[in-house]
Amino acid sequence: MSMPPRFPISAEQITQVVVAFYATVRADPDLGPVFAQHVTDWPSHEEKIARFWRNAILFERSYDGNPMAAHMKSGNVRPAHFDIWLGHFDAILIQTLPPETAAAWSALAHRIGRGLRYGVMPAGGPPNLA
Repeated sequence: MSMPPRFPISAEQITQVVVAFYATVRADPDLGPVFAQHVTDWPSHEEKIARFWRNAILFERSYDGNPMAAHMKSGNVRPAHFDIWLGHFDAILIQTLPPETAAAWSALAHRIGRGLRYGVMPAGGPPNLA
């Protein structure tokens, strides 16, 4: 038995958001260089991240990565990057999706972002989970 999606959205809409988001990321002066150190094949990366979101939203079970490990291992992802990332992501969601869908996905992205931000916090300091 399959689980219903967290909120109404199609796989095509997820892909559309991911592609638009990464076009914005590549142009960002702070995030672009961070991603450029790790991503050489953008279509493959975008497909992988679309699978992540289809898994998180549609429960497709098509993603088998570990985002926390990837972000921690990168060596150049900083907690402040998540605020920039989420700002761009929210803007793309608002531009691309109906308001209720954008809000639901944004809430999920912010929850995931808080966890990832915590994972890249320097050791010894309290996390800022705001």
